[in-house]
Amino acid sequence: MNDDDFVFPAVRGHGLPHLISKGVDPKYYLAEHCGKSTGSCGGVSTYHNIDTEHGFFGLAGTLGTGFPISVGYGMTSKWNGKQQVVVSCFGDGTSNRGTLHESFLMAANWKLPIVWVCENNQLSMYVPVKDHHPVENIADLAFGYGMPGEVVDGQDVVAVAKAVDKAVARARAGEGPSLIECKTERFVTHSIGLPDRIDLEDRTKDDYVELKKRDPVVLFQEKLLKEGVLTQKEMERIDQEIAVEIDAAEAFADAGSPPDPSVLDDYLYAK
Repeated sequence: MNDDDFVFPAVRGHGLPHLISKGVDPKYYLAEHCGKSTGSCGGVSTYHNIDTEHGFFGLAGTLGTGFPISVGYGMTSKWNGKQQVVVSCFGDGTSNRGTLHESFLMAANWKLPIVWVCENNQLSMYVPVKDHHPVENIADLAFGYGMPGEVVDGQDVVAVAKAVDKAVARARAGEGPSLIECKTERFVTHSIGLPDRIDLEDRTKDDYVELKKRDPVVLFQEKLLKEGVLTQKEMERIDQEIAVEIDAAEAFADAGSPPDPSVLDDYLYAK
């Protein structure tokens, strides 16, 4: 993707993986999340991070509202002649919203340059996707809108990259939207403070042991080592650099001051 391509992150994770993947410095994200004036939006947006240089214009306030907003981005991308592409991410639970169907229809009819990416972690809060979706694959929805639909192993970094690259190239060429479903797993609770259950049954430590066998980071490390792309020493160096970057981001956020309430006049109202 290019810097000016748009990304609309899924709500879960608050967009941090998406921001980092496009080169946004996480320290500004963390400062914003902590309500500091040094944050990307001056500390007044919580997790609705804005980085216009990298194509981020915040998240939706409710699940499902990201679909029509992405259609708006897609219309802009098609009409401004810049060959921009929109990648719109959502979870398996959000796929049940009516706005998905309205937006898929508009995007397909107008051949908008949108790549719809479903991050299917198999659980909509507590409900397994098999209990709330009538077919095995959410990607099968694509057929009804005349666009390609592809299921990929969401634990395989390379498989996801290849699928998205192909869909981005198709969108940039003016051939319209695509739907990619990444089958992944959730290693933590739906959100902090909630029970970790499947239906009414608590997940156990043994469940996590099985899930962690397919940790995408570990699988990719093993692949890079096996193919000789990286050595163990190089991987340890990368881990150390990441730890330093995280510590620096935390220190940056801690050092920031809360915003002056007067900034709301500039951020919320037109003059």
